This record gives sequence, C-alpha cells and structure tokens, in this order.
Amino acid sequence: MKKALCCLLFGLCGCAHIPEGVNAVSGFDPKRYLGTWHEIARLDHSFERGLVQVTATYSLNADGSLRVLNRGFDPAHNRWKQAEGRAYVVSDSTHQGRLRVSFFWPFYGGYNIIELDHDYSYALVCGDSRSYLWILARQPELPESTLNMLTQKAKTLGFSVDALIHPQQKQSPAQQTLK
Repeated sequence: MKKALCCLLFGLCGCAHIPEGVNAVSGFDPKRYLGTWHEIARLDHSFERGLVQVTATYSLNADGSLRVLNRGFDPAHNRWKQAEGRAYVVSDSTHQGRLRVSFFWPFYGGYNIIELDHDYSYALVCGDSRSYLWILARQPELPESTLNMLTQKAKTLGFSVDALIHPQQKQSPAQQTLK
C-alpha cells in the first residue's frame, strides 16, 4: 500500500497535462524559444498576483533542460520578485510546444504553447487547465490586432478571456533604481 501511494504521488508530481480540446503547436524548437518574454496578459493566479512588468527568461542548462526565471515588480511593496525553475520538453510530444515546468521540485505543471508565430515573437500559453493562460511577446507591447487575434483564439478554446489582466509594462523611476 505504501509503495502504491508513493508511485501515485510520484506520477502526479511529474505529470504535465494539456486541457481537453486544446492542442500545442507543432514544429516547436526549444532553442528558438530561449530569451526574454514579456507578459502582455494573464489570467489571475496567486503566484503573480499584483505584479507588473512580468517577464520570463529562458536559457539552456548544461543538462539540456531549460532554466526559467520569472520576474515581476510588486508595486505594493516596492520591490522586484522572482522565481527560478526548470523546464523539460514533454518526452511524448515530439516537436510539440509542450513543457513540464517545476518551480518547487518534485511538483511539475504543464506549459503548453498553443499559438506561436513563425518568428517566435509572440506566444499564447496555457497550463494544465483552462485556469492558466498567458499572452507573451518578445517586446513589452503587441499590436492590438495581434492581441485581439490571440484573445479570440483563447476564447474559442474556452478560456475566460474577460478575466484577463493586462499588467503595466512601463517602469517608474523608483523601479529603475531597484533593479
């Protein structure tokens, strides 16, 4: 019984799912995804609540995994917050935009890239469920037409786009000194 419980817990900790009816992009190249992404919009969740100027920076680790550094400014406390994690390409998703990401080992979550332009300049990303959604871009702003297209795609896939938060991207002079 104890062994079965450990196996179940390990299985749940290592899983990375994609919501039913949602597909990850194909032809994904993790090396092209490296670099900094700006958070244009997100659904609210506790680990980014209240943060502005949120970025995610991906770099390659020596073991082939990806280092993930999420960073954002907390104006309520006048400080930068960051979390470092590790991501792995989901092994059964050959060339699909699916990663499993951990910020707290041994717990992993799904990171599913469901829209990505050919230049890797914007991405629509969801988690294991429709409760997690991000619109990311290489620049702090997206053309309104692109943002509308990504929002419409998310809505069509059943995400609650009316609840999207669009965090501020511009730095105040106080923030610049706190880097």
